Amino acid sequence: MKKLAGSMTVLAAIAITALGCSSTTTQPEAQPRPVAQAAPAATPAPAARTAAPAQRPAPIPPGRYTVVAGDHLWGISSRAAAYGNPQEWPLLYKANADKIEDADLIYPGQVLVIEKEPAAAQVEAAIKHARTRGQWRLGAVEQSDRVYLAAAK
Repeated sequence: MKKLAGSMTVLAAIAITALGCSSTTTQPEAQPRPVAQAAPAATPAPAARTAAPAQRPAPIPPGRYTVVAGDHLWGISSRAAAYGNPQEWPLLYKANADKIEDADLIYPGQVLVIEKEPAAAQVEAAIKHARTRGQWRLGAVEQSDRVYLAAAK
């Protein structure tokens, strides 16, 4: 198809030249027409993110917090409206032990209770547990978490 189009272009050029040469009147030379160029290919838009960033809910209402995608106990407890200290996440774990099996897994939509003004001994125990918890595995309840919950009762 490309060869045929190229041949047709050559034949058309020969015909135009032949007609021009046989003419007895001199015509003013025509200004060259601008050659239409194809518009540059549009730059593809950046690929959309596969997951929209988690939207933060309104400030934590007193005593409650609704988990959104991407949340974790460490991050929630670090918020000023919760405890303002990420190492106090065990307080959230303890207060919601009926809803949270593994401290490393919380789910969007869960409504967590935030125990306001915990006793100094509870805060101390929570921070000690956060600092000494050891390695963790997602989906497995660590023995140190079991010990912490048992001692906290």
